[in-house]
Amino acid sequence: MPKQPALGRGLGALISEADEQAARSSRASSVSYDIEGLSTVALAEIETNPYQPRDNFDQEKLEDLARSIRTHGLIQPITVRYVAPGRFQLISGERRFRAAQISGLTHLPAYIRQADDQNMLEMALVENIQREGLNAIEVSLGFQRLIEECNLTQEAMAERIGKNRTTVTNYLRLLKLPPEIQLALRNDLITMGHARALLSIDNKERQLVLTEQILRDGLSVRQIETMVQREKMPKPSSRTVGEPLAELPETYFQLIDKIGQYFNNKISIKRTPRGAGTITIHVSNDRQVEHFLRALEFLKK
Repeated sequence: MPKQPALGRGLGALISEADEQAARSSRASSVSYDIEGLSTVALAEIETNPYQPRDNFDQEKLEDLARSIRTHGLIQPITVRYVAPGRFQLISGERRFRAAQISGLTHLPAYIRQADDQNMLEMALVENIQREGLNAIEVSLGFQRLIEECNLTQEAMAERIGKNRTTVTNYLRLLKLPPEIQLALRNDLITMGHARALLSIDNKERQLVLTEQILRDGLSVRQIETMVQREKMPKPSSRTVGEPLAELPETYFQLIDKIGQYFNNKISIKRTPRGAGTITIHVSNDRQVEHFLRALEFLKK
């Protein structure tokens, strides 16, 4: 939560002033609001944002914030839009709004903005996407809504929220996973790293089987990436006529596991039953090679 500049006054003075302002507001039968500015708004006059992309709030953390609000007041204002006299709608700050309800606060400091439904949707989505605490599926759905409901391209949306296009694409791909896997990701039973590894498998049934293994055995992202790499490994094509194809020894997979982390697991291996063959590392840029060389130098020390 960003701190407000004190301008030479202590926190106690600021809290005292906020308490006095809240008391004056609660005594008044009506409040004169400054549209497009900072005001004190009656909590009863604020309705929640129908465009809020976040629908999962940690009750224990809300209670902690409510206790803080009872002691210090609401330090960071919420943001609302003016709808009509005595009626406002949340744009951002629903967590603070809910905690204020629990704390028993009757009036809240609020930035008041004028916005139509389209602008409000976009502001709410962007504000929530950029906050901490959203799970990966909530972020993905927020991205999707920005694209579909605000008529934005992926490039325009990435620029609007300050993220690169690759990040946006990776989040949107999560929505292609089966609902069971999306639910596991939403409930923090698996990580986004697990999900991205599963996305490299085209077979949805196999994705579900591997997810069950993650949940049952507590497999790490690296373990799942190695398993996926094994399944995608091309069959050896270089062999002597008449010799059967051979399974790769475990040591080859250990090599892939150790080196692959520096090259996004883009390693291909061809091996004959006699052990002859080739190991090919595919690089995306010079940085990958430099990173790998630095790791080797570190191991020498």
